[in-house]
Amino acid sequence: MSAPVFHPGSTDITPGRARRVGGSARLQRARDAVRAYLGLTKTRIIEQLLVVTVPAMILAERGIPSVWLIAATLIGGAMAAAGAHALNCVVDADIDAVMKRTSRRPLVKGQVPRRNALVFGLALAAVSSVWLGLTTNWLAAALSLVAIAFYVLVYTLLLKRRTAQNIVWGGAAGCMPVVIGWAAVTGTVEWPALVMFGVIFFWTPPHFWALAMRYKDDYAAAGIPMLPVVASPAQVSRRIVVYSWAMAAWTLLLLPVTSWIYAAVALLGGGYFVFRAHRLHAGVRAQREVAPMRMFHLSNLYLCVLFAAIAVDAAIGLPVLPWPL
Repeated sequence: MSAPVFHPGSTDITPGRARRVGGSARLQRARDAVRAYLGLTKTRIIEQLLVVTVPAMILAERGIPSVWLIAATLIGGAMAAAGAHALNCVVDADIDAVMKRTSRRPLVKGQVPRRNALVFGLALAAVSSVWLGLTTNWLAAALSLVAIAFYVLVYTLLLKRRTAQNIVWGGAAGCMPVVIGWAAVTGTVEWPALVMFGVIFFWTPPHFWALAMRYKDDYAAAGIPMLPVVASPAQVSRRIVVYSWAMAAWTLLLLPVTSWIYAAVALLGGGYFVFRAHRLHAGVRAQREVAPMRMFHLSNLYLCVLFAAIAVDAAIGLPVLPWPL
């Protein structure tokens, strides 16, 4: 009997090819799992948190801290934020499934089991605190734990589904990176760190309410009482104006420890931010079609530029301005 002939188009797979196909499939599954777990951490938000941490450290040092200290603080801060976000995804899985904006998150799509996400978040929170304690100091580690607990327990579990003031008070967790960065350098928490905390505190409502105006129907469908869901558009835009003024004024409290570089950015940038807030409010009152996402994107740019000015100002070491101006 003659041996069988295998043609190039045959579907038979040799053992070597089978191993390669199996290896490729396992590699693809591993990549998909990594992407899914990264999706739990909301990496874009982490980037924003780290952007404000380094300038706070530079201001605390009045110069450039050691590269190792900056790296250790950023690694610890990134793990802490990632853990908090993963735990947030676990708690909010039901509303994420309803909202179009969040419907592709890993828990909603079944890419990560809920229990695994919970363990992942708790592990990151614990490891980040130990890391910060061993590589920076235990005050920074304790503040990191406070931020995680506040975000998960106070904002996500207590405030988010119960009050339109959720993002006002819950947003305090997002203000903590500047305080953690300051503590990592100095081992203390001093008034400039609290001023930077306040800048982000007053910045958060205009930033988030602009986003919530765009996704009002999403939040309404999920039963989340974000301000644009429970208040009229004019009431929302009016509060955006109020918080924008408060933020712009609060930034000036850093003038005693900065030079003309920061002063110029704070005055011009804050003035433009307030102008855009008033413009949004005027459009809403006139019942014109407005684009709240422009305000949202502007707020991201504004915060980055303002804190970049803090970093450049402190790194250069120019004489501080006389106070009062």
